[in-house]
Amino acid sequence: MSTQTDVIIIGAGSAGLSAAKELTKQGISFILVEGSHRIGGRAYSEEIAHDIWFDLGCAYLDAGPDAKTHIDESNPFVDFAKNHGAVIEEYHYNAHYIFNGQPLDDNEMRAREEYYKECEEAIRSSVDSGDDCAISEIIDLDNLYVTPYMDMMAVTAPKDLDEASAADFFHKVEEYISFNTLRGYGNLVAQWGSDVRVSLNTKVESVDWCQKDVIVNTVKGSLRARCLISTVSNGILAAQQIHFKPQLPDWKMEAIQGVPMGAENKIGVHFTKDVFSPGASGYYQSWPSEAQGAYIDVNLMSTNVVTVFMGGRYSIWMEQQGQQAAHEFAVDQIADIFGNDIRQSVGRSIVTAWVTDPWTLGSYASALPGQFHQRESLPLAIDNKLFFAGEATARANGTCHGAYWSGVRAAREVAEVLN
Repeated sequence: MSTQTDVIIIGAGSAGLSAAKELTKQGISFILVEGSHRIGGRAYSEEIAHDIWFDLGCAYLDAGPDAKTHIDESNPFVDFAKNHGAVIEEYHYNAHYIFNGQPLDDNEMRAREEYYKECEEAIRSSVDSGDDCAISEIIDLDNLYVTPYMDMMAVTAPKDLDEASAADFFHKVEEYISFNTLRGYGNLVAQWGSDVRVSLNTKVESVDWCQKDVIVNTVKGSLRARCLISTVSNGILAAQQIHFKPQLPDWKMEAIQGVPMGAENKIGVHFTKDVFSPGASGYYQSWPSEAQGAYIDVNLMSTNVVTVFMGGRYSIWMEQQGQQAAHEFAVDQIADIFGNDIRQSVGRSIVTAWVTDPWTLGSYASALPGQFHQRESLPLAIDNKLFFAGEATARANGTCHGAYWSGVRAAREVAEVLN
């Protein structure tokens, strides 16, 4: 591997890979280093059963409705999937709500829907008035349906609502179309990025940017470049696992700390038989009176896989309990919906642990109350040397395609400086 180049890119997730591809188009040399043994970052698929794939990270190919005006609403992986014969399916599944093991009746469904709308209107009204408070401060916490709402939002945020900025909730692309891909989003990203040269198992230890060039010290030696593009997570930057010399300026660290990583984990459970009827497939929220509920996807694309999502403090706590505890929690949730007989067909499970993942230290970034304004500072370059990309810097934050477009943006910023 050469030690001198125009640009060093840290991180080979979709942001780092798209930055590399854009720099290639611009005729700018680069070295892309990745601490892990693989590319893709939080886009990662594992085989849960023979030829059945489970996405540990991003799983939905989201695309916004206004791509002509906002290019970052488009999802290039949708077209890549179609052009390379990948089986994708638009998410068109019914939603089911189960309380104490029983589906809500029509009146209960209307009451739940009305409450969810009231919460969204309360958040929007607060944001429109210029506030940036915790979501928990502006919704009715005594409503009968607050528990499933909070379970759903803890996965979406992904923080409990006393730690989630109301303004940040509407920062994302609000409306979108979602697709699933049969062989995994992570596999799709890995295929798309396979033509990019990456130095794997190359953890970055320090970045010295006090001289004319940027010197990046890795476990495999030192690299020198005119610019750096960092795509590492806010979790890694906040923990200062990469030593910057001089330190990142206060305004940048305040932005990183104001938009910390949240906690979303999921358990994928494969069933060894076709236990689900066609009408059973879809999205579920299930909650009991006095225990933790769950946000669940059932048998999407007829894979016999159920995904149980967890967010916020409960997700952190469950990660500490270990994989067996998470597996048992997920199977209990599924049995509460479909009956105990389904336990006889439980196969392998996969349990994520993003909070302790050494390359991310969290699932994706979310602003704390009062800190939404820090989003503006996250993508800003420093001294025309240090450039920043990754999902936290994107308008479509928390998404794979948002990270992609952030990498393109950072590479174009670099090109303007170097050319």
